This record gives sequence, C-alpha cells and structure tokens, in this order.
Amino acid sequence: MRIVGGQFRSRNILYPLNQKITRPTKDVVREGVFNALHFDIKGATVLDLFAGSGSMGLEALSRGAKFVYFIDNNQEAIRIIKQNIQKLDENNDSLVMNCDYTVAINKFINEKISFDIIILDPPYKLTVIDEIVETVLNNNILKEDGIIVIETDYAIQLEDKRFKQNKNYKYGRTLVTIRRK
Repeated sequence: MRIVGGQFRSRNILYPLNQKITRPTKDVVREGVFNALHFDIKGATVLDLFAGSGSMGLEALSRGAKFVYFIDNNQEAIRIIKQNIQKLDENNDSLVMNCDYTVAINKFINEKISFDIIILDPPYKLTVIDEIVETVLNNNILKEDGIIVIETDYAIQLEDKRFKQNKNYKYGRTLVTIRRK
C-alpha cells in the first residue's frame, strides 16, 4: 500500500496482513476522498477513528493536515500505525491511542477537543455510525463547518439538519459519505 498524494506521495506504508484485524482503504478510495477534501485538509485537525493501518490519517498528514489523532483498539494495528508514523517522521504531528472508540470520544468530550475532519471507517459489521455521529454533534467534537467522512458497505441515511452539505461516492462495494456541518 502507498500514499497516493501530497508530500509523501508514492511512499509505501505498512498494513496488517490479517484482514480480520483491518480492511485497508484502497488507493482509489483514498484518492477520491482526499480530492473531495482538497480545500479543507490543509491545516486541519483530523480524527482517524477505527484507524486500522492509519492510511487515511497518513494521507491527511501527507496533504497538509496540521495534526491527526489515530484511534484503534487492536494492538497489531497500533504497532503498524506507529511504524508508519515513524517511517514518515510525523511523530510531532500525530497522537496514537490504543483504545475503544467510546473511550476516545469520552476523552475528547472531557478535554474539549474538537476536529475539522472526522474519518469514520468502522468494521463493516459494526453498526455504530448513527451513535457516533449523534455523540459527535451533540458534544461539539466536530467544529463548525467540520466534515465527517464515513466509509461503509451500505448506504448511510444521515438526513440531519445540522449538515448543510451531503455527498456520496461509490467505489465498487465501498460507499463513502461526506457530510459538512
């Protein structure tokens, strides 16, 4: 797997080989997402929830994000993310947390940390998108004009009036939903 754009373009990154651990986002999907976020990524604070290999957050750093929080509850995934961050020398622009998404979200609520962009790519079998989006919106974890990027294998029905812009993209079996607050 490689970074598809920005300052680290074409640099190879590691990913867990066991697909039970993570399902890395394909290059074409990452390229499409970050082309859609082109004008929003520079200087952004990004949350890569369910980070897996960290490919989405690393892509954000490559394209000019100011800081990325990588969250995953799998020790092997965390090890790979840390290796990738070290390889790209992005230790000062990132924080890796080995915890469940609920623990991370509660930490952000308690510490009043908010994000310009939140990337949600949970395992497809988990049905937590609605719960996470509601918590994020109700607790100001997403900044005004912030963006949520959701990757799933099913259509998202987020018709929340707090979002002023909604876009959907399809890449084979993968569906990407981008919502702007």
